[in-house]
Amino acid sequence: MQLTTDRLRLTRLAPDDWPLFQQVHRDKTSMEFISEVPQEADIRQRFTLRLAPWQVTSYHMLCLTLRLAETGEAIGLIGANAEWIPWRQAEVGYSLLSGYFNQGYGTEALSALVDFLFEDCEFHKLRAQVVEGNWPSRRVLEKNGFQLEGMLRDNYLLRGQWVNDWAFGCLARDR
Repeated sequence: MQLTTDRLRLTRLAPDDWPLFQQVHRDKTSMEFISEVPQEADIRQRFTLRLAPWQVTSYHMLCLTLRLAETGEAIGLIGANAEWIPWRQAEVGYSLLSGYFNQGYGTEALSALVDFLFEDCEFHKLRAQVVEGNWPSRRVLEKNGFQLEGMLRDNYLLRGQWVNDWAFGCLARDR
């Protein structure tokens, strides 16, 4: 499986992608709104789980690497957790290495993933949750047709503090 954009190539996570996966999870700036920097064993476990083959009805995450089309340089991760039965929905998420922030890569990658999930996989709705205050991530979602559906109060424990999450949704008919 490969998705392409003008500047990016998105491919299934492979065993050779361990250095990228580890680097993204150790990048404090990338992890600011996600979690504390995980322990090495936790990163390895997450990586191993995401290597499993994926199909639309899978109960585990589809994880794709983002690479610059021109050079092949790995710059981040993007994926989706599906809830096919009975909802035909998926939750999307993404994380770039901080050196690639604010260059439009997140927006471009999410656009390709959204197209794939709606057109090829026939999902009805895509969702995303973003920690309140993560404006760059919110902009990425809104540029891709996601609408704010509400706020989930004290929804997530982030570095010892309860934080609110913005809940976003995008329907296939909205694209």
